[in-house]
Amino acid sequence: MDDEQRIVNFVRRGLEAEGLEVDAAGGGEEGLQLALSRSYDLVILDLVMPDVDGLSVLHQIVERKPSQPVLVLSALSDTASKVRSLELGAEDYLSKPFSLEELLARVRARLRTAARTDQTKLVVGRTTLDLIRRQVDDGRGPVPLADREFLLLQELMRHAGRSVSKERLLSSVWGYHFDPGSNVVDVYVRRLRAKLGPDVITTIRGVGYRFDAS
Repeated sequence: MDDEQRIVNFVRRGLEAEGLEVDAAGGGEEGLQLALSRSYDLVILDLVMPDVDGLSVLHQIVERKPSQPVLVLSALSDTASKVRSLELGAEDYLSKPFSLEELLARVRARLRTAARTDQTKLVVGRTTLDLIRRQVDDGRGPVPLADREFLLLQELMRHAGRSVSKERLLSSVWGYHFDPGSNVVDVYVRRLRAKLGPDVITTIRGVGYRFDAS
């Protein structure tokens, strides 16, 4: 998320050339909503934005998603801004002007670190899925899940904010590599809604489902 669309496009093209999937936001409000509603390996954040102060965005991301790594990329190169960002929870800080090579090197380093870390939880908004205990907590306490409920919720949360087709869910959760004409996905989505609330999983008509917890 950055205040200059030219830089946003430049960074996005560079990351995509590395084979990375990128979501871009032109302002703090949009970027904050994306960061809180979806699961990212890394958030790249500017501090100077037209609508919301970047430090405020950083604070809200870290407060609500403590496990979310954030790299600050900003024209503010003074020591105070760097120290404040790191104190608020940023994992790295790169000042503008910057070289794309250095940015990509820092991103790769962060992703290598994440790959070496055993992930035991998925966190999307206020919803936490414990991958060891196979239970979910939406802020009201842990709720146990049956095996298929857990696998379905895990698949949806890994793609939070994006539509996941029924075909993909049937393949990843039930091992069906074709559509058997069954409504098993719908049945298990209803079970999850009963446990987490009716608005957590959205039906995308003709496509599949989307996890929308905030």
